[in-house]
Amino acid sequence: MLFNNLKFAFKTRRAWWYTATSRSRARFARTTLGSFWLGFANLLSIATLGIVYGTVFSVSDFRSYFIYLGVGLVIWNTISASIANSPQLFAHNSSNIKNMNLKPLFYTFEEWSFQLQTFIQSFVLVFFVFLFLKFSLLSNFLLYSWIPLLNLFIFIYWFPLMVCLISVRFSDIAQLVPIVLQLVFLTSPILYRKESLGELAWITNINFIYKILDSLRLTILEGYINYQDSIVILIFNLIGLVLTIQYFDRESKRLPFLV
Repeated sequence: MLFNNLKFAFKTRRAWWYTATSRSRARFARTTLGSFWLGFANLLSIATLGIVYGTVFSVSDFRSYFIYLGVGLVIWNTISASIANSPQLFAHNSSNIKNMNLKPLFYTFEEWSFQLQTFIQSFVLVFFVFLFLKFSLLSNFLLYSWIPLLNLFIFIYWFPLMVCLISVRFSDIAQLVPIVLQLVFLTSPILYRKESLGELAWITNINFIYKILDSLRLTILEGYINYQDSIVILIFNLIGLVLTIQYFDRESKRLPFLV
């Protein structure tokens, strides 16, 4: 069944990528800058939060802090948006699921590709600006980021899908997700350095979402990749992907009656 689902995703890749692209274009219809607004919004947030929290935490090197904060925020925004939108994914497409002869899996790949496009549009402009502050980011990204980037892309597919499938049966999950995301954000070293947690630094060791974020940020900022951790995360992601697809297979026949 896993092979059949992957085969379906490959055959319909142009369709779900096109519908996701249409959503991206519609979001910025009639605007002059179009999707560049994503990057500008992120840069504005980074500048504001950087000044405020840099002052609060008495940061000595603002240039490094802005890059640290900015890369972390762009990655976090992608992860959080993917998870936050997942509980209502099938509900928003309920009419199509009930009336069209199209596998519900299509809508999961459409949402995934939409989040990928949003990430790319946001990341490119922010990354380009940061190159003026630290040009070595380009070589770091090109040489070391491939496995952490792959981990991010796999994670923002299977984990939101798992949340979505659970939410179909338990509607309260949709109310719980934003609360959990807020708590994860506040307890993750995104706005501040890990050292600021002091004795609570152990929290990051059990925070899988932060590990996805931090491994990618570390390769971009420092040009260093911990291959052992990255491979472990990749294996975990692949296991999560397989188990989620299998769970989806069991639930797919019931979806029209649940959404």
